[in-house]
Parts: sequence; C-alpha cells; structure tokens
Amino acid sequence: MGEQTAQEGTSQGRRVVVAGAGMAGVQTAVALREQGFRGVITVIGAEPHQPYDRPPLSKAVLLGKAEDSAFDVDFDSLGVELRLGCEVLGLRPAERELDTEQGPVPYDVLVLATGAEPVTLPGTEGVPGVHLLRTLDDAERLRPVLARQHEIVVVGAGWIGAEFATAAREAGCAVTVVEAAGRPLAGALPAEVAAPMAAWYADAGAELRTDARVERVEPGAVLLADGTRLPAGAVVVGIGARPATAWLAGSGVELGPHGDVLADARLCTSVPDVYAVGDCASFPSGRYGERLMVHHWDNALQGPRTVAANILGETPAAYDPVPYFWSEQFGRFVQYAGHHPAADRLIWRGDPAGPAWTVCWLCEDRLVALLAVGRPRDLAQGRRLIEAGARMDAAALADPGKPLKDAKAE
Repeated sequence: MGEQTAQEGTSQGRRVVVAGAGMAGVQTAVALREQGFRGVITVIGAEPHQPYDRPPLSKAVLLGKAEDSAFDVDFDSLGVELRLGCEVLGLRPAERELDTEQGPVPYDVLVLATGAEPVTLPGTEGVPGVHLLRTLDDAERLRPVLARQHEIVVVGAGWIGAEFATAAREAGCAVTVVEAAGRPLAGALPAEVAAPMAAWYADAGAELRTDARVERVEPGAVLLADGTRLPAGAVVVGIGARPATAWLAGSGVELGPHGDVLADARLCTSVPDVYAVGDCASFPSGRYGERLMVHHWDNALQGPRTVAANILGETPAAYDPVPYFWSEQFGRFVQYAGHHPAADRLIWRGDPAGPAWTVCWLCEDRLVALLAVGRPRDLAQGRRLIEAGARMDAAALADPGKPLKDAKAE
C-alpha cells in the first residue's frame, strides 16, 4: 500500500500538458489515465474539431461514407481538459510555460505531439484548385471536387498519393499521377519491390507518369518540365510531410536535420520534463541500430504508452517498436512491418504480378522487415518473428505455401 500512496503523491497535483490533439496526443492522455495518473491533464489542439483519426480521411470521409472520424474517447469521464482551436506558439522551459494563441499555459510535464505537416509544392501558394490532404477540413474541401468528377492531377506517387488516387477513381474521376522519381514509393521501397506496383495504376484506370517534374501549376492545368500540359480541375499534392516543430525555435529542444524532435530511448527530449511522441519526433532504435522517424498511425498509438509509463516513473521504459503500417490502394491491402535499409538479402514469396505476394528482408538470416500485399497472415506472423529476432530458412521462406512461422531455421 505504501508504494501506491507514494506514487499517488508524486502524480497527484502534477499537471501534464499535451501539445497536439491527434492520435499521439489523445493516446498519451488515455494511457496516463489507464496507468493510474491522477493529476491534471490538458490537451491542446490547433484545429477546432473534436480530436479525430486521420486514416479514414483518404477513404471513407473523402468519399462521403462518413461525416468525420472522431475518436471514441469520453474526455469528460477521463477528466481530460481539451483546448481546441488553440495553436501552440512557443515554449519557455525556464518558466515551464507553453505559449499559445490563448495565452501562456503552465505545465509540470509537457508532451510534444504536434505531428507533421504536409510539404507544399513551391509556387502553388494561392493558386485556386490546389489541395493538400492532411486535415478534416482538407477532406471536406476535396469531397465536392470528387463528387463533380473533375479531371484530377495528383503530384506524388507515395502512400497518400496512391490512396487519394484510389478514392478519386472510385468516385469516377479521371486521374493522372505525376511522380518526379522513376517509380512509385521511391522514398519508401527499393526499385525492384516498387516496380510491380506501377502496374496497379493502369489496372485501376489511372495514368501514372514517372520521371515527371512539375514546372508550374496554373488554374486548370499542371505544366511538366518536358512541356506537357495536363488539364486539371483540381490538383492534389502528396509529396511528403515534415515534423510540425518550427514553433520550438529558441526553446532549447534539440531538433534533427528533418526538424524532428530528437527524443531518447524513453522519448524524453533534451529539455527536462518534456517528452515527444508520434510524427514530430525521432527515437533511437536499439533493434535497428539507428535513429528512426516513423510517420505512421501505429507509432502514434504505441509511443504514448511509453511516455505515460515514464511520466509515472515507476520503472523506466524504453521505446523500441517494430514499425508497422498499412495502406489500401487500388483494391489491394498493403502492410509493412520492420525497417529494411540494413538488410543484406531480399526474398520473394509469391508472384509480384499476382494479386497476393510478400517480400521479406533478411540481415544475417534474421528477418528484419516484410511487405505483404493481400497476405495478412504473413504480416501477423512476420511481425512476431521480427520482434523475436528469429533466424529464417531462406528456401522455406521463399515458398508461399508454407506458413512464415514454419520457415524458421532449425
């Protein structure tokens, strides 16, 4: 009983302020309460909407199958104060105050969860008909565009570009996707793995133009560097996202080369009692031996549990997940687990021209990553094998008829 009282004594009366009301921020508040934190929790969000989930924005919300994607969280019963429509402007650690549009907010512990913001296409500021897809308001603006079945040009053949192109084709729009690199998903996957995905666009009736650099965007058209003029009732830009951390300038919070908050293994920042989680932060991975910046939903779900445990402080918890994400594009369910750059071997399971296949990456016979297209069982088993650091039998791994869990080396 004594330990419990001591813990309540440390957390009672402390005020945790969470900057950011997306998945990472909301889950931090939920995890704190689940783990027994009894102090004050305030979550500050820049958008006026009730906190919501982002993945449905490029799917159900965009196509009008759902009005919004608000989290099913009862903030009142959790005793969590929400301050919405309130942008954070700066941080003064010496005073333990967060500056916001509505004035300074004092904190005992601060959690940075401001997420990422989409990279804009230079020269498109103020051009009518140019859209990003990151927020609920973005999705609301795009919904009538799809309903009118405009000719749409998507700039960027990454995950979000493919998902938006999928929705636009489903809505009956003519879609052209332009990609500066020579293949889709160039920043995420090696050429031989991304190559089969290029055919998915044509299969869905979308045109994919690779090695296509945008010269400029004007009302009603996109001009490419080779002189091609693409008619565009709307232009959707999906060329990546960067951590939303410019507001931390001068705060003493150390940032990495991409603007990421440099969190440590416990998700602490360089400033005492300030943590960082989700898309705005990077963390050192002991599993992969490098710093990772993971802009995916699962990271924003898992990281907050580590932050909450470290705020409560009973036993220091390190964060070293197997990164995971999924994407639905052109009728295919694509899942990825792990981190492949350090791999020294790549093994295919199944025919990449077919509807279902998997790619496995090995490093010294250990499974370090896999990409599964239409093979969710491979993903589920593979994720556990990656976590376990299992050694694999390459020949057995290459047999798509053999369950992954049975391909372990003897």
